[in-house]
Amino acid sequence: MTIADIAKDFTQLLKQGDSESAAAKYNADDIVSYEAMEGPMAICRGKDAVKQKGQWWQENNEVHGGSVEGPYVNGDQFALRFTFDVTPKSTGKRATMDEVGLYTVKDGKISEERFYY
Repeated sequence: MTIADIAKDFTQLLKQGDSESAAAKYNADDIVSYEAMEGPMAICRGKDAVKQKGQWWQENNEVHGGSVEGPYVNGDQFALRFTFDVTPKSTGKRATMDEVGLYTVKDGKISEERFYY
């Protein structure tokens, strides 16, 4: 598969609401995830750590809706734009989250993801 094929399939799975399948299929075992924040989940190393970060996010936020735009491909990378209508359970304040994810592909798997907001 080309980078464009991987990006398209990964994005389609996300658009269908199946982030678990997208991660299982395309995340490398040694993936590194970088969030634009401070704290223990700012950098996660390994497929299991990234999965746990996603589970934490789902458990701590109520998602009312959202969208995924892209992919935008350049070389061994692709970007996606995420917009979510979300209420963090810690605050109860509904807000719109808008961020870009930049994914780097190596040997047919996503080796790195970086999120910008």
